[in-house]
Amino acid sequence: MRKQTLIRLMAHCLGWWAWGGVLSLGAAEHRPYPILMQHCWTCHGGPAREAELDLRSRSDMLKGGRSGPAVVPGRPDESPLIQRIRDGACPPNRRLVEANVKPVPDSSLELLRRWVADGAPEETVPLDVAGTPADPLVKEKDRDFWAFRPARRPPLPQWPEGDVAKGVRHPVDAFIVEKLAGQRLSLNPEASKQVLLRRLYFDLHGLPPTPAEMSAFLEDDSPDAYERLVDRLLESPRYGERWGRYWLDIAGYSDVEGKREQHLPRPHNYRYRDYVIRAFNDDKPYDRFLLEQLAGDELADYEHAAEITPELYDNLVATAFLRQGPDPTWANITGFVPDRLDVIGDAVDVLGSGVLGLTLKCARCHNHKFDPLPARDYYRLTDIFKGVLDEYDWLKPGLQPYGGAGNSGPLKERTLPFVTTVERVAWEKERDRIQAEIHGETQKLEREEEQVRKRFLEAEIAKLPDSEKGLAWNYVSDPKRASVDLATNLVATFAKSLAPDRARLKEYDADFKRRWDALAALRRTVPEEPRVAALWDRGRPSPTYVYLRGDPQRIGPRVQPGVPAVLDSPERPWGATPPWPGSGKTGRRLSFARWLTHPDHPLTSRVLVNRVWKHHFGRGLVRTLDNFGRTGAAPTHPELLDWLAVTFVESGWRWKPLHRLLLTSAVYRQSSRISEASRQRDPENLLWSHLPLKRLDAEALWDACISVAGARDDTMFGPAVPVVEQPDGSVTPGKQGDRWRRSIYGQQTRKSIPTLLESFDLPPMNPNCVQRSESNVPTQALNLLNDVVLRQLAARLALRIEREEQGSVDARIIRAFEIAYARKPEPEEMAASRQLLGVGPDGDRETGLNLLCRMLMNSAEFLYVD
Repeated sequence: MRKQTLIRLMAHCLGWWAWGGVLSLGAAEHRPYPILMQHCWTCHGGPAREAELDLRSRSDMLKGGRSGPAVVPGRPDESPLIQRIRDGACPPNRRLVEANVKPVPDSSLELLRRWVADGAPEETVPLDVAGTPADPLVKEKDRDFWAFRPARRPPLPQWPEGDVAKGVRHPVDAFIVEKLAGQRLSLNPEASKQVLLRRLYFDLHGLPPTPAEMSAFLEDDSPDAYERLVDRLLESPRYGERWGRYWLDIAGYSDVEGKREQHLPRPHNYRYRDYVIRAFNDDKPYDRFLLEQLAGDELADYEHAAEITPELYDNLVATAFLRQGPDPTWANITGFVPDRLDVIGDAVDVLGSGVLGLTLKCARCHNHKFDPLPARDYYRLTDIFKGVLDEYDWLKPGLQPYGGAGNSGPLKERTLPFVTTVERVAWEKERDRIQAEIHGETQKLEREEEQVRKRFLEAEIAKLPDSEKGLAWNYVSDPKRASVDLATNLVATFAKSLAPDRARLKEYDADFKRRWDALAALRRTVPEEPRVAALWDRGRPSPTYVYLRGDPQRIGPRVQPGVPAVLDSPERPWGATPPWPGSGKTGRRLSFARWLTHPDHPLTSRVLVNRVWKHHFGRGLVRTLDNFGRTGAAPTHPELLDWLAVTFVESGWRWKPLHRLLLTSAVYRQSSRISEASRQRDPENLLWSHLPLKRLDAEALWDACISVAGARDDTMFGPAVPVVEQPDGSVTPGKQGDRWRRSIYGQQTRKSIPTLLESFDLPPMNPNCVQRSESNVPTQALNLLNDVVLRQLAARLALRIEREEQGSVDARIIRAFEIAYARKPEPEEMAASRQLLGVGPDGDRETGLNLLCRMLMNSAEFLYVD
């Protein structure tokens, strides 16, 4: 009993016990599955069942494979499982790296022997008491923190008297004005129409307005001109490209696997990017958006569908959400269980930081130091995703046979063939057309090859002495028979010169070579099969254990799938059932997604509206976008946050009504001027006494440059445009024809990031980016001034101005300012521009216009949105 008490005390201190008790010594000795998972299941588990042997359950082991039962209960020395491990036959040493496993240590073999000797009993899974009153790790008081309580709609504040509330009647403004009034402050006056126009365009499209759009808005005197502009911008396809980029940051989108030095491509991943853009443009409700990304494969039976509709296709494409992080496991040396756990850890981090606003990753190795998130709950959460992210039934990036390279059997890969039926039929039609053309041309060339061969032989034999020509023709007619009568040296000569292969015939006949080369080029045009990068439930996940200190070699208690106990509630229960009869899926992720999107969930809607607020107002109501826990920042306006969260859910979880609500507020429409009172009483602008000045992020800066230069290609969707490494070592976005696509369609890598975009804080996505940094370093100005592509774009802007405005120098200057700044130049700017353009008998007008364009694209006004 003293030994048992000591173990119980140690377990309590380390946070092992999750059920009000710990495993007994006897139960601990009867836990063979962690050993079998680590060393045997790669070849004998899941779809990989070498020798028809499955070792994932006691019944499977007793059933055995081609050689009979693997285990004989009570007789370890007669059990093939024990014999093969003891003799070193399993796992085989020559395939350890290939299979990403390690030899079974003697201590583990001894545990397996004792388990078999005791009759190979089933493992007993303790009762899960997480979230119940008996839970020793999460108490009711832990749930009382503001972020863990459901949001409730607060009453709108009363409008204060006097000038403070003058003209303010918007519900969002009511909460802001109330706090401003407490500091004897008020909102700034509304910004000018020109400022609002540029602000809206960059916020919703990430692009500058054109001169025509500027004129149309400035000349529209109708009272609802601003609101109608907001609606037009939200309905444009450019909206999805801008706001889809924000979600791709959360997901950690990348077109390559691995980290900085690993460039294995993800050729199908662009489909996820396109799905996100379409979802924003279609105003897909956020709850449905999350359902598809977390459990799209469990929403409908795509495997037996008569037609893969766009909806079924989107369901599958969306599941790439948790596949976006870096994944080095394609290489054998970095494909072991700890490497796989890092990939799973990144997926949990993306979910926690991007959707839940919690630092879940802190609980991977130990109980969270500040939030009520025990390590037990981290592993319960990973068990929900075990059907698709199973470190012991792993799908590597790329195409891999089960059990490693060189092994026969079905192939494992992370893609599915379920593109839309329309796309598949079109692919099959094009493939068949090209293959038929290849077949016909191949037959023609093979028939003509004999004629080319005949001409070749005639030419070669003509070069021989007359005494050898007859012998040569005899050799050509029947080499074996003729060789009997020929001298050895003639046999060698004829064998070399009169037995041409196809390569030699191509050298002889240039037209023959050209046609074969054309055929080879035609073969390269056969389109690859369209596939979807996805994750899908495979139906029988491995059991999950707590890894002490995050180490898979240190096995703690087994856990059941479940949500974090601090968020568990009878009002939003979690419980997995198969999505439809005979689905072969666990249904865990679908149940989790529905739990996550329950209208009463305390975090999902709060985290989302806070992030949208940040992108419009420069800072979140909760400054720490990814941390709503105890170490995160408290909300500056908690009532407004809850009011927005409840309104968002009641509006059908739709993004566009939320945008309209925020953008039509007086808070958003106020100027960025800082009054002396604001400087003194609200120095950090925590009360939004003015709208903060915002610098363009990397993509908006690039997109603005190609837009003003008239060099933007608005083609949507499709494979990424590769980046270009310049001779000087810099990296630039690649062209498509004579134009550049928007940055969202450029290749997203973690290594070769466009130099200009990287200098303006484009993140490398390791694994994702919830809130970008904003640095201010000299390389930014140097890159803007010297980047080879930006110099080209400035020259194109000059050509555009000359093409669009063929009048006076002043007219060209005005046009340049309208294109770059969406306004006309001030008198002093006009004077300086005239001087730069070198007006006069010796002035070089073209060079001066180029310089003016470079100056405009390097200015603070081009970089910042007022």
